[in-house]
Amino acid sequence: MGTSRRWTARELIALVLDADSYESWDAPIDLSGHPEEYRAELARAAEKAGTDESVLTGRGTVRGRPVAFVVNEFGFLAGSIGIAAANRIASAVRRATAEGLPVLASTSSGGTRMQEGTRAFVQMVEISRALMEHKAAGLPYLVHLRHPTTGGVYASWGSLGHVTVAEPGALVGFLGPKVYEALNGEPFPEGVQLAENLAAKGVIDAVVPAEELPALVDHALGVLVDPPSAATLERRTPVAAGTTLDHPVWDDIEATRADGRVGVRDLLRYGASSTLRLKGTDEGERDDSVLVALTRLDGQPCVLVGQDRSRQSAATPMGPGALREARRAMELAEELRLPLVTVVDTPGAELSQAAEEGAMAGEIARCIAGLVTRSVPTVSVILGQGCGGGALALLPARTVLATSRGWLSPLPPEGASVIVHGDPSRAAEMAALQKVGALDLLASGDVHGVVPEEEGDTPETLARAVVAEVAARLGGV
Repeated sequence: MGTSRRWTARELIALVLDADSYESWDAPIDLSGHPEEYRAELARAAEKAGTDESVLTGRGTVRGRPVAFVVNEFGFLAGSIGIAAANRIASAVRRATAEGLPVLASTSSGGTRMQEGTRAFVQMVEISRALMEHKAAGLPYLVHLRHPTTGGVYASWGSLGHVTVAEPGALVGFLGPKVYEALNGEPFPEGVQLAENLAAKGVIDAVVPAEELPALVDHALGVLVDPPSAATLERRTPVAAGTTLDHPVWDDIEATRADGRVGVRDLLRYGASSTLRLKGTDEGERDDSVLVALTRLDGQPCVLVGQDRSRQSAATPMGPGALREARRAMELAEELRLPLVTVVDTPGAELSQAAEEGAMAGEIARCIAGLVTRSVPTVSVILGQGCGGGALALLPARTVLATSRGWLSPLPPEGASVIVHGDPSRAAEMAALQKVGALDLLASGDVHGVVPEEEGDTPETLARAVVAEVAARLGGV
């Protein structure tokens, strides 16, 4: 696959930032400590690239929102990072932290500058330290990986973003393929270090052309920076405590299992705005049975993680990787100081050798532990099926809601019937006995609010009602 055009640093600044908004933060580079031969090489690099170093920094606006911008110039010694460039990056990040600005970084580099050796190499630590201080302040860090991004740049500031995307066809890898082949006497496997492969494997969030960066930054900062806005959706009167079910709970279980039932995608489609999907754990794992997004639910910014019933089947059950994605969402919410919304809707977690060896039980435990220890506001919704430990993993928020047909059980009712009666035929009886329904959960205090489902509800109308209730709870209503 061919790469998109190679943007220079100045072209990228002009493309992404609003016109005439860029203000450089770069002080002149001091070359006095370098040998004469290297100074001459730097001078030639500057003449060729049109920049004084391999990185430019400053501030500007993207669709009116202030950002700090750090951008590599590959034309300057292959975008390599020496001591001066590293100092420039760390200084810019710390200035952004002091001024309360998000940082947008765009990389294109072969890594550490070999002419400056180990002293340049260890500067990646200082850049990382500055970025962690920035993130500890609750400020966003967005990363755009351009062709090529390798070595120490990718293994430090290129891999620390809250959101990380790469341009189409970009070579992104720890060790450049030419170096690998020279060291090992054989070529690196083709296609592994392509942006598209990394996105498919859950290492990065998406493949995004540079031309679409302003829209992506706008969506991300619309959630991460903008304050809540006024609600627009109509909130239904929650089910009153003490209300009893006027039909068998088995009817509700069958309804939540039916095709066409509302799902987490409907919540985003009909009740959200400025949604930016995040895919994978960013550690090389991806499971689409869980959906993670930065979004605004009826005007309330949040991180949402939801079990996607449309992606769960006998062939594609919710595996431990899905819960690792959920934990990434929990950590993002904490770092970005955003409310966290979890959506429970699963027929159950994967039961297999792979799931056992992938630490399914441990991931359920870690999700529960992560959710109950968040310092940010948390709301969970039992949207439909709440089956087993996989459901429990996303349940224990400070505020737990359910739709009136939602349910929660330790096993599928058929499984409970097998354990107690020896066969699955008494599943409906077991569901009633175990009090799995939303109204029973409300009576026991395990659910704090129930959104009524109305006759004639569609996925759209119910999704809007659920989002309205979630947003009201997030807004303290």
